Amino acid sequence: MRNFFLQNALMWLRDFHVDALRLDAVHAIYDTGAKHFLQELREQVSQLEEQEGRPYLLIAESDQSDVRLINSIEKGGYGIDAQWFDDYHHAIHTLVTGETEGYFEDYGKPEQLQKALEHTFVYNGLYSEHRKKTLGTDATGVPAKRFVIGSQNHDQVGNRMLGERLTELVSFEMLKPVAGLVLLSPYVPMLFMGEEYGEKNPFLYFVSHTDKDLVEAVRKGRKEEFAYFASKGEAPDPQSEDTFNRSKLQRSYTSDEQQNKLREFYKELIRLRKTAPALAKPDKPNMQVKMEDEQLVLHMIHHGQNPSLYCLFNISNQPQTINLLAAAKGSWKTVLHSADQKWGGPGADAQEILQEGATVNLPAASMIIHEHQI
Repeated sequence: MRNFFLQNALMWLRDFHVDALRLDAVHAIYDTGAKHFLQELREQVSQLEEQEGRPYLLIAESDQSDVRLINSIEKGGYGIDAQWFDDYHHAIHTLVTGETEGYFEDYGKPEQLQKALEHTFVYNGLYSEHRKKTLGTDATGVPAKRFVIGSQNHDQVGNRMLGERLTELVSFEMLKPVAGLVLLSPYVPMLFMGEEYGEKNPFLYFVSHTDKDLVEAVRKGRKEEFAYFASKGEAPDPQSEDTFNRSKLQRSYTSDEQQNKLREFYKELIRLRKTAPALAKPDKPNMQVKMEDEQLVLHMIHHGQNPSLYCLFNISNQPQTINLLAAAKGSWKTVLHSADQKWGGPGADAQEILQEGATVNLPAASMIIHEHQI
C-alpha cells in the first residue's frame, strides 16, 4: 500500500506532466517507521527530477506549524518544498470579520498579524486554547517563499456551513486592503477562484458519492458539525445537485462595474508584485512591519532593492490618522490608494508627496502604497 501511493505520485508527475502536488492534511499521515512516508516521497521525487532533468514541487497542508516538514532531510526534516500557512489567513480573517468561533478562538489579536509577518507561525511553541495543547515550532529563519498564503481557499470557505465568501462577510472597501495583505506580503500568494472580482455565489461543501451509506454518513457529520449554528438554518445537503450548482462562479465582473474595478485593482497589485524592485525577492529580513493595535493599522515597508515600498493598511471600519515610522527617511510618493474612484472607492484625498514623520489620513477599510523617492 505504501508503494502504491509513492508510485501514484510519481505517475502524476512523470506521465501526466503535473508540475506540483499539494499533499492534503499531512498531519493525518501516521508513520512510525524509521523513514517517514513524506521523506521517502521527497527522495523518490528527487530521483525523478534527476531522470527528467526538471524540478517538481511538493506542497504540504498541515495544521501543526512544524518546520520539520520543510526542513531539509540533512537537517532531520522531510524536505517538502513548501507548506500552506493558515495562521496568516486566521490572523487576517478574525480581525476583519470579528469572528472568533471554533478554531478562530485562538486568533483575533492585532499583534498576531505582525507576528505572522515577522516570524511566520503565530503558535510557535505556545499553548492553544482551542486544541488544548502546546503547538508549533519557530519558523523565523525559514525563507518566506516556503509558505503559501491566502485570504480565502476551498477549506476556509467550503467548510463554512453556508459557504460564504469574504465578499459576504466584509464591505467592498475592506476587500482591497485584504487583497494587499496577501499580494504584498513576502509569502507566496494564492487566490481563490472568483476572489479577484468579489464573486458573491457561495462555495458550499458538496459531494457526489455513489455509496448510500457514505452519503448518509456525510450528511449526518455535517449536521453534527454545525449544530451550534442552528439559528442560521439548515446546512445545505452536500449530495444535492442544487448545492453544487449554487457554488458555480457567475463571472459577473463582465457586467458589474464595481466587481470589474476590484478585478483591475487585483491586476495592479499583481503588477506591482512582479515589477517593483523592492518586491523582486520579498522576504522577512527585507521587510519592516509594525501593527498599531488600537487603530488596526499595519505598516509594511519592503527594503529590497531601491526604491523601497511603504504600504499602509487600515483594516478597521473607522478612518485613522497615523504618522509614518521614524525609520522611513526621506520623501515618499503615493503610487496607489484603494479609495480612489478608479478602484471603485469613494474617492481619495491624499498627499502626493510625504516627508518622513508625516501624518497620513487613512479612510476606513483602505490601503495606501508609497514609493521612496531616491
